[in-house]
Amino acid sequence: MTNNIKCPNCGEEIEISEALSATIKEQMGKSLRDEGFREAEKKYKSEAAEESKVLKEELEFKSKKLDEAREAERLLRQEKLKLEDEKKSFELEKQKQLDIEREKIRQQTLFEASDAHRLKDLEKEKMINDLKKSLEDAQLKASQSSQQLQGEVQELDLESYLQTSFPSDEVNPVGKGVRGADISHVVRTNLGTVCGVILWESKRTKAWMDDWTTKLKDDLRASKANVPVIITSVLPKEVKSGFGFFQGVWVAEPKYIQPLAEILRKNLIDVAREKHNGQDRGTKADMIYTYLTSDAFVQQIQSIIEVHQSMQLQVQKERAAFEKIWKEREAQASRIIMSTAGIYGSIQGVAGQSMPPVKGLDLLDP
Repeated sequence: MTNNIKCPNCGEEIEISEALSATIKEQMGKSLRDEGFREAEKKYKSEAAEESKVLKEELEFKSKKLDEAREAERLLRQEKLKLEDEKKSFELEKQKQLDIEREKIRQQTLFEASDAHRLKDLEKEKMINDLKKSLEDAQLKASQSSQQLQGEVQELDLESYLQTSFPSDEVNPVGKGVRGADISHVVRTNLGTVCGVILWESKRTKAWMDDWTTKLKDDLRASKANVPVIITSVLPKEVKSGFGFFQGVWVAEPKYIQPLAEILRKNLIDVAREKHNGQDRGTKADMIYTYLTSDAFVQQIQSIIEVHQSMQLQVQKERAAFEKIWKEREAQASRIIMSTAGIYGSIQGVAGQSMPPVKGLDLLDP
């Protein structure tokens, strides 16, 4: 029996035993190869696993290091950004401080400039005010000097007129700073007999003052003169005709000097003549009569009357003031009692008869 078989593909005969042997050999070789391959593969896999493990570990290490590097870089970037922000904030704050300092310097400069300008304005204003004051003072002094000069001119004119018109009389001007009237006019007769004294006061102002009469009467009594006269361009409102007798003093405008002087002088001469004619009586009664009818006695009585009138005026003023005070207190006391009665009546209206009576608030109180 042959162990040959025919290949269906090529038609060649193949001996079965040889083919089997070859197949077995081949299979055995293949098996051996497969075993070695498996061993090699196993070894390779083991080595690959080991290498993979190493690579993995190395990769993990590198990845960790990379993460750490990235984290460090992130932190560095954050720190850098923080530093940049801090730098920007610092520069901004510094710029703000610089702006504030600049504004302070500008404000200080403006203040100093304004203050300096204000001081200069004040200096100019003071200079202007000083100049105005100096001008006003100069004008006032000029006005006073002018008024004083006008008064002196009028006084000199009065003195010149009296000396020229009455050469037998003694006309004595009173010096400046000396208490008394402007001119003391001693009336004499042609024989040189003294008949009396006229005190002349010259005024040339824009307004009348009642104090002039009081002063002149005091000067009259002090000098034991007889007649006081004020020559003024402005008369008191009570004197309407250009001259008159006001508060015990003759007052007249300058144009009435001549008639007034002649009248007063004639009266003094007439009175002196009558006194002279009665001197031969020589009794004490006559002396007393002469004194009682003299100007000195009349002036003393006038002085007493004036003081009395002044005291009466003061008493009237005090009485009026006290009457006012008493009326106010009376009204206040009346308001107090009315308010008290109102309060008491309101309470009594609530409390009724249980409210005790108050003396002075009941209708039947005595």
